[in-house]
Amino acid sequence: MPSFLAHVMLGLSLAAPIGPVNAAQLDKGARFGFAHAWLVGLGAVCADALYMMLIYFRLAHFLSTPFMKAFLWLFGCFVLIYTGIESLNHLRRRANEEQVTRSISGFSSFRSGFWMSLLNPLSILFWLGIYGSILAKSAENGFSEQTLWHTLGIFTGLLLWDLAMAVTASTFKRFANSYVLHVISAVAGISLIGFGLYFGWQAYILLTG
Repeated sequence: MPSFLAHVMLGLSLAAPIGPVNAAQLDKGARFGFAHAWLVGLGAVCADALYMMLIYFRLAHFLSTPFMKAFLWLFGCFVLIYTGIESLNHLRRRANEEQVTRSISGFSSFRSGFWMSLLNPLSILFWLGIYGSILAKSAENGFSEQTLWHTLGIFTGLLLWDLAMAVTASTFKRFANSYVLHVISAVAGISLIGFGLYFGWQAYILLTG
């Protein structure tokens, strides 16, 4: 149990740094409420699960090749910039909140979080280093059950962070006035575009280096 809790804390610490997924959660939660913010995070967790599964079956090394990293950087750039611009365009529209909420499906929120995480080359490199080392240590001890508990602990931490971010973002929607909500959406949108430009720059360096 202490080892499980330690990996729960590891999952929380892995999810906590501010990145495009957290920015998207704040934006979705401030505009559409808890469910949409939670689904963005859940989509990202599912992408993390896919990467961890590939690492577990030793199928992920091809994703760290220069060609695949450039491919992921470029598509990640597109997804993040598109999402950021969509968020900023929302501020220009004068539709009321009820109409806007109906125009956004839960699946679209899940999908945006999934693609943001999946198309981030840092994710695969990150999980290769973190989860790969956990698998290596477990293999040395020869305990397959230990590997399962460590994996479950990390996922529990990721899901708890997703829940905490969704609660925080939806709290803004419930208690903040319209001006504050617009500021949150604007900051989140600009952050997403900034991350997208960073992804594009990394692709440029990789392709021209």
